[in-house]
Amino acid sequence: MRNHNRKSLLAATITSLMLASASVCAQDNDNEEVGSLEEILVTATKRASTIQDVPFSINAMSQQDIERSGATNLEELSRNVAGLTIQNLGPGQSQVAVRGVSAGQIIRDQPGVKEQVGVYLDESVISLSLFTPDLDLYDLNRVETLRGPQGTLFGSGSVGGTIRYITNAPDPEAFDATVEVGINSISSGGSGNDLKGMINIPLGDGSAALRAVAYNTNYGGFIDALGEGGAFWEDVNSGQRSGGRLAIRFEPTDTLTITPRFIYQEIDMEGFNRQEVYNLYANPYTTTRPAIQLGERQQYLRLREGFDDEISIFDVTVENSGKSFDTTFIASYTDRDILVSRDASALTGSVSADVSMPDIDILIPSNLLDGTKVEQTTLELRFSSNNDGPLQWLAGLFYSDTARDYSQFLPTPGYSNATDAALGAGTYEATINGFGPDSPYNAVLPYDLEQTAIFGEFTYDISDVLQLTVGGRWYDYDEVRTITQGGWFSSGFDNIMDQTSADGFIPRVMISFDHSDNVTFNAQASQGFRLGGVNDPLNESLCTGDDVQIFGGFQNYGDETLWNYEAGVKMRTDSGVTVNAAIFHTDIEDLQVTLDAGTCSSRISFNVPEAHTTGIEFEIAGSPSDGVELTLAGSFLEAEFDTTVIDANGNVLGGVANGNRLASVPEVQLAATAAYYFPTNIAGGSEAYVSASYQHVGDRITQPSDQVAGAGMFSPGFTFGGATGNEVNTVDLELDAYQTLNLRAGLVKENWEVVFYVNNATDENADLSFNRERGGRARLAYFTNPPRTYGVTYRHRFER
Repeated sequence: MRNHNRKSLLAATITSLMLASASVCAQDNDNEEVGSLEEILVTATKRASTIQDVPFSINAMSQQDIERSGATNLEELSRNVAGLTIQNLGPGQSQVAVRGVSAGQIIRDQPGVKEQVGVYLDESVISLSLFTPDLDLYDLNRVETLRGPQGTLFGSGSVGGTIRYITNAPDPEAFDATVEVGINSISSGGSGNDLKGMINIPLGDGSAALRAVAYNTNYGGFIDALGEGGAFWEDVNSGQRSGGRLAIRFEPTDTLTITPRFIYQEIDMEGFNRQEVYNLYANPYTTTRPAIQLGERQQYLRLREGFDDEISIFDVTVENSGKSFDTTFIASYTDRDILVSRDASALTGSVSADVSMPDIDILIPSNLLDGTKVEQTTLELRFSSNNDGPLQWLAGLFYSDTARDYSQFLPTPGYSNATDAALGAGTYEATINGFGPDSPYNAVLPYDLEQTAIFGEFTYDISDVLQLTVGGRWYDYDEVRTITQGGWFSSGFDNIMDQTSADGFIPRVMISFDHSDNVTFNAQASQGFRLGGVNDPLNESLCTGDDVQIFGGFQNYGDETLWNYEAGVKMRTDSGVTVNAAIFHTDIEDLQVTLDAGTCSSRISFNVPEAHTTGIEFEIAGSPSDGVELTLAGSFLEAEFDTTVIDANGNVLGGVANGNRLASVPEVQLAATAAYYFPTNIAGGSEAYVSASYQHVGDRITQPSDQVAGAGMFSPGFTFGGATGNEVNTVDLELDAYQTLNLRAGLVKENWEVVFYVNNATDENADLSFNRERGGRARLAYFTNPPRTYGVTYRHRFER
């Protein structure tokens, strides 16, 4: 019934869009005048143009769009963008997908897995698999979402699409400054506040300018934690984000512009948005210790947790306008330091229970420290035509070098003595490869990835209404990884080196037809690419024999490629309504799928020979009457495997069967906004507005195995606290569809604005992703969203 309803809704949407297209075409025949419509300039093709003129599917949200939607981060923003989904895996740990091209859940200890969506801050690459930077959205010009493979101009990480944060550049023409102050309160949670500011100062004779941005946000928590001996902590996932940007623009000549810039941001979160349904130490089955049934937005901790992310970016952009072509050079250096501190007591305790250690040893606190240090240098030099002729071209060179040092340590004070006393001295080697005692798992994995590319794109006006674009990118990748491990949970590898390399060519062909000044049809065929890699060794000492047999044979995984085919229409009526829509089909070869390796506390990636995504996406905006603005965006998607993968025991591996869904992406996603602006006599005369934004996100799964019958049944298999180990925890692994509603009311004067808002007005408790510790034997939980939040924001602009 669900598939029937989805297909009926999809058919109805396609029919409606076809009727809208016919209506606009009919209007064009009668009236060639185009209504007044505010255009957003974008640089998705590395040239400035309007959304309506870009010959493929793109979304751009301006600063005002972002503010009026209530979005404060990329995840919240994604719910308003057709085809864009973010899987929340905890603070600062989001996974981005476009058009359903998804590998499933990527965990922080899979540093070799590459991203499927490229993320850029202006011209600088900032994407990092799993750890997509959660940048503050203050003083942005816009956020662009480029749907479909963008490998021609943006490289490997853009196999599904590209997201671009576009900041406001220093303006040498006029002084400008803004400030924003806000406070908020979370229902049954903490309170937060923010203070942000921007100043733009022209320098000298108007040929230079400085623009500085600073911000600080304190986040209220909404997750409570229970602890040993009746301990209780409120709002453990509170935190802070602070940072700034400083850019200086020089124009030494009429044709030369130089813009150096420094960006800094630090995120410090005191816990995770994880609501648990089972914990080794907190469950209804124990009899020799208190039985605990965890409630909504609760978790159990033996140790407090945290997430720290510090990023610094230095970049410089040099632009020169020549007589026949323009030259652009971008150099960027990124230094990023991430530390995830997690309470792994339940994980370590489950291993201790497996080897029949006493309960007192199972209770030893254990702290898992995941560290990621990244240094990345990128260089890009490109040339582009600047004439008015029928042939326009762009060509360039790209180079990047990324050093990523990943480490994982499990300090557990007293654990070596405990294992010696319980199991006999020397049963498990305490010191391996130089790692000392009381840390049963240690790993150091330095990566070095070097990338070189040559790219180009050529656009030719075949006629006044027909345009053809052909592009391509030649790439060469070389990655080297070394692994050293220690501790008896590990496999004890010592300085083992693996290398992955690939080179090739990815093309793109687009055609655009201007039916009229108001209606453009476009079509595209493009290829995308994602580099393969090497899995980390299984922690075989933690695995059951079956899990070793099933997952032990997956060492390397190959490159992922796809072909994207799409056709779209971009329309605008003389009444100011815009309708942008596209239908697409993607054939994926060797999709890199990620699975939890059962009891091993490990993850593996492997290739699925064939998969596909097919769907439609649309965005409609208009003003049906004075003061009224309406938008509707949505996507309907089928994302499925076309191949069945069989494991070593002859069974389907992890739900990867022909016709099964790809993970982490909804089949249906809808967003609607409505705003009404009207004059008022308040504050001596001002404009007032009320607005509402509604988002619907369909059901999803976290990883492919979640759709297998019986996958939601978990049994510990060991005794602890009087529990027999035969108890079965049954959870629903299909993440239910959810809806969010944000309400806003504001007053706007010439230089100030005050906004009152309610986010998540219906107090939806959404399951964003599922978390299983050690195959569900140690912990079961869902990551969730903030409850209903009330707030007020004041903005002021200072101008000369």
